[in-house]
Amino acid sequence: MTTDSRPAADARPADAPAAPAGGPAASVRHSFLDDLTGMATGVFVASLGLFLLNSAQMVTGGTAGLSLLIGYVTGIPFGIVFLGVNLPFFVLAALRKGWRFTVKTAIAIVAVSALSSLHPLAMPGFEIDPLYGAIAGNLLAGIGLLVLFRHGASLGGYNVVALLAQERLGWRAGYVQMAFDLVTVLAAIATITPLGLVYSLLGAALLNLVLALNHRPGRYFGA
Repeated sequence: MTTDSRPAADARPADAPAAPAGGPAASVRHSFLDDLTGMATGVFVASLGLFLLNSAQMVTGGTAGLSLLIGYVTGIPFGIVFLGVNLPFFVLAALRKGWRFTVKTAIAIVAVSALSSLHPLAMPGFEIDPLYGAIAGNLLAGIGLLVLFRHGASLGGYNVVALLAQERLGWRAGYVQMAFDLVTVLAAIATITPLGLVYSLLGAALLNLVLALNHRPGRYFGA
């Protein structure tokens, strides 16, 4: 008789679903409802984060950060710039990630662009402290991206490259994204204050930390 009080390795409640065939690493595909609700959540959370960043006049990494930066310089609405900046990446996504991923990503980008125009209407005259905006905005954007990644979508641009690097080379998507984001944020040095640049760098690092810690190869098995 063993005196080990730990449960057996394969012990699980009687009503728990059986492990998918092929072992723990086998993929369990999301249902249509899973994808619909998951993508809606990811899009809303990410767009709210970008609204906070825009309200605080901060930047972040990725094509979202690049779109914010272009918007500050030109005055063109974020949603329009965001769509335009991401168009070239659709070709890469279609060739390397397939049409399922590309269509989901396109839907997510269009939805974020649309919501970017609705948030200001819901919160007219909204003001936010720059540091709080940089931290909260990037944190929400990171959480939204994480949800989209786990439902087979992204917000285009650098996200596509980061996911390809993770899948093909085993590099963590968050770290790859961080390298691109650093270059994007530093490009804002001519348009925002030095303190704003520091806040933006801090926020972008937080966003990528969320992805690096939570989106690792083999950690999540949904498809």
